[in-house]
Amino acid sequence: MDFNLDEAQREVVDLAREVLRREHDPDTTWKALARAGLLTLAVPGDLGGAGLGVLECALVLTEVGRCVKDVPALETVAFGVLPVARNGTEAQRRELLGPVGDGAVLTAALHEPSAPLPSAPRTTARPDGTGWALSGTLTGVREAGQAHRVLVPASLADGGTGVLLVDPAAAGVSLTPTPGSAGAGRPEYTLRLDGAPGELLGDDTTGRVLHDLHRLALAGACAVGDGVLAGALELTAEHLRTREQFGRPLATFQAVAQQVADVYLASRTVHLATLAACWRLDPADVRIAAYWLAEHAPPALHTCHHLHGGIGVDQDYPLHRHYSWTKDLARFVGGVEHRLEAMACTSN
Repeated sequence: MDFNLDEAQREVVDLAREVLRREHDPDTTWKALARAGLLTLAVPGDLGGAGLGVLECALVLTEVGRCVKDVPALETVAFGVLPVARNGTEAQRRELLGPVGDGAVLTAALHEPSAPLPSAPRTTARPDGTGWALSGTLTGVREAGQAHRVLVPASLADGGTGVLLVDPAAAGVSLTPTPGSAGAGRPEYTLRLDGAPGELLGDDTTGRVLHDLHRLALAGACAVGDGVLAGALELTAEHLRTREQFGRPLATFQAVAQQVADVYLASRTVHLATLAACWRLDPADVRIAAYWLAEHAPPALHTCHHLHGGIGVDQDYPLHRHYSWTKDLARFVGGVEHRLEAMACTSN
C-alpha cells in the first residue's frame, strides 16, 4: 500500500502553506483560508466544496499548527464541517456548510466538568415542540463566542444519545470566558444551557453520531498537534544550527544533538500516529494518536525550550505559542491518564 500523498493532497498542503505564510493578521488569514476553499474541503461539491475527506482536512490543520496561527480552523473544520457533512441532513448541510465558505465559525462542546469527551453526557435534551430543549454545563468550549452553531452532545429523554445544534446567541444559553494556556488568542468558554433550543444533527439517536464526532475531534486535535510539534522542532533545529557557543554551533555538541534527536523521534511518532488515525479514522488508531500527543508532545516542547535557553520564552519569539498550544491540545484530548484509560477500557 502506498502511503505517500497523492497529487491533490500535495496541492492542498502547498496551498495551505502559501496562504498561512503570506497572511499575518488572524482575521485576514481566516478570510484568505475561506477564499482559498481550504475550510470547505469536506463540503460536498453541490454545496460549493471539494468533496474531499478527513485526511485532506487534517493536512490543512497540520499546517495551521505548524504556523500556530490564531484562527478557528480546528473547531470549524474538525468539530463542525466534517461532522455535519458526514451526518447532517440535506437541509442542515445547506444551512451550516454554505456560510463556512464565507468565514462562518462552527465548534463543538465536547467536555463536561471532570468528564472529557463523555460517551454518556450528563447534558440532557427533552422534546420541545418540533425541536429539543437542552440543559447542562459544558466546559472548555473553544471559539464558542464567535461560533454560528455549537454541536452539543446530550442524553435524550427517550434514553438515546444525540448531537444537537445550538445557537450560542439563543435564549437559555450563557457563555463565560475561561482562560487557557494560549490566553486571549485561543478563547475558551463554559457553556451553560437552561432549556436552550436545539436541533438534532441527522436523525440518529443511538450514539453513532456522537462517537463519530469524538473521533473527528480527536483526529483533528492530533493533526494540529502534529504541526505544532513539527514547527517547534524546525525552530529549534534552526536555532541550534545558527547559535554559537565557544566558537562552535550548538548543534555540534553531543548532548545537544542527543536531546534534539529525542524531539525528532517524538515528532515523527506523533506524525505517523496521526497519519494512521486520519487515514482510516479507526477508533483504535485515533486513541493511540491522542495518547501519543498527550504523552510525548509536552515533554518534547520542554526540551525545545531548554535548548533555546531564555530566547524560547521571549514573547517576540514564536516558541512560546507552540508550547501553549501543545498544553491546550493535550488537555483537550483528556490528558495522559484519561487516554491510557480509554485505551485500556476498549482493548480486546
